Amino acid sequence: MVTVQIGMHDQGLQNISHHVICRFSDNSSKTPMVNMPDLLWTNTGIRYFRYPRLSKNKNLKHGVFTRRGGESASPFQSLNTSISVGDLPKHVTENLSRIKKTLGAKHLVLMSQSHGTKIAILEKSCLKDTMPAREADAMVTRVPGIALMVQQADCQSVIIFDPVKKVVANIHCGWRGNVRNILDKVIVRMGREFDCRAKDLLAAVGPSLGPCCSEFLDHQQIFPKSFEHFMIHKDYFDLWAISCSQMAAAGVSEKNIECAGICTRCRTDLFFSYRGEGKTGRFATVAMLV
Repeated sequence: MVTVQIGMHDQGLQNISHHVICRFSDNSSKTPMVNMPDLLWTNTGIRYFRYPRLSKNKNLKHGVFTRRGGESASPFQSLNTSISVGDLPKHVTENLSRIKKTLGAKHLVLMSQSHGTKIAILEKSCLKDTMPAREADAMVTRVPGIALMVQQADCQSVIIFDPVKKVVANIHCGWRGNVRNILDKVIVRMGREFDCRAKDLLAAVGPSLGPCCSEFLDHQQIFPKSFEHFMIHKDYFDLWAISCSQMAAAGVSEKNIECAGICTRCRTDLFFSYRGEGKTGRFATVAMLV
């Protein structure tokens, strides 16, 4: 077992660990080394963070929003973004309005996520006063002002941004998404629709189930054999490394991949976790061109 210690700066949230420990198997030379950045936290009002490398691009706004700063009551306390978990619709509507206002978005677009591989391409013709949820697990756009939102409670949100073509994608990727390699499918689609080149892409993997808590007792039935490379010990898998490896295999440079390195099940004080809490809310990751 190889242990890698990578620093992570607090920026005001005292409960965030200053270091994240990532464990890779002994053949980790084949595994992309995940870049754990100093996350850029905003702690007034709604609490959220941004990725340093993505934040350097003036054509992109994004935020990974914690569960803090909303209207919802327990067990959805408090910035729940999903109406399908049992929360009061008026609370969810207010929470979404706060997120939209925080980013200055003209349109906030949600998905009806199903752990599939359907990709929604949003063009100007899609713009309406009321934007219905897309039946998809990934959205891609080149239109400024459309905020693409992924709802999470252990699954990953992966932002992929092309600073050359000015195209952004936001992807819902749980373990089923890894099995179906939705990340590769999105990268291929970005190339086909917008002439994006994988080598130009920047990517960021959000808070989600970490290697410490990714236990899959039935992995022999649900995972391809190739995932055994990412089993850190019996029945535990590094889903972060799987996502990074899949993007690297699709042509994204390893140095262009950021990873929050925060396990949602370990940090239910900051993020919702289905595995950790059962009945709970969904936090949001949002990306938008400007």
